[in-house]
Amino acid sequence: MNRGRVVLVLLAALVAGGALAWGTYSYLENLPVRTIEVPTRKVVVANRDLSLGSELGPDDLSLIDWPVDALPEGAFTDRETLAGRGLLASIVRHEPILPAKLTPEEAGSGLPPIIPHGQRAVSVRVNEVIGVAGYVLPGTVVDVVATASPGNDPERVTSKVVLSHVQVLAAGTRLERDAEGGKPVQVTVVTLLVSPEQAERLTLASTEGKIQLALRNPLDDAQPETPGVQTQALLGLSRPAAPIPRVAPPPAPPSPPTVEVIRGDKRETMFVG
Repeated sequence: MNRGRVVLVLLAALVAGGALAWGTYSYLENLPVRTIEVPTRKVVVANRDLSLGSELGPDDLSLIDWPVDALPEGAFTDRETLAGRGLLASIVRHEPILPAKLTPEEAGSGLPPIIPHGQRAVSVRVNEVIGVAGYVLPGTVVDVVATASPGNDPERVTSKVVLSHVQVLAAGTRLERDAEGGKPVQVTVVTLLVSPEQAERLTLASTEGKIQLALRNPLDDAQPETPGVQTQALLGLSRPAAPIPRVAPPPAPPSPPTVEVIRGDKRETMFVG
């Protein structure tokens, strides 16, 4: 008897729940639909993913409706005004084109427009070892270690850090890292972003000796001053140089005695001896 009552209560609950659900669904279906019109404006966006240094063309851009209240500042509304402009940063598909990511008009595209004012782009030859097994990628930071011998003296071969915290601008022809991120890229040329003075030191180091790139953490902005190391010091064979005695310069010879002769309104100094 008790079991039958429990079954009846469960059935009643199911029926009541179903009726409530059906009633709610019917009520929502019969509600009038409110249409809200949001004012929009045509905005130029990227039609596909575009990389740093790319030149914008008609096929790279499209116009879409964008809410006026959320319109990005400086957004373009005409695709024709962007033809031939270069990109200072990568852009993803459907991202609005903004002036901050564009090179100046008539500046062109590619590597030159992205070089900051006062800086220079210098390329150096690398191999798998110099390029740190392909991990010297655009955007990474390196130190430049030069090994040279003053006067071609093998006993004076010296290795020294000649440049610190130098940004890698390009690896080969790549201006950006691979989409997979962190994947090593084997190249034969690396382009570094340096000042004019650093460009001179880098050119001299690569011409007169050998260079090695030392990969470093980009957040480590220390500029260590190292004395360099020579072969003998590296092998523990160097000896402290004997101090060179200072020799006092000889005293200046005494000036000879002089006599002043006055003749009328003229004075004349004569040496005696």
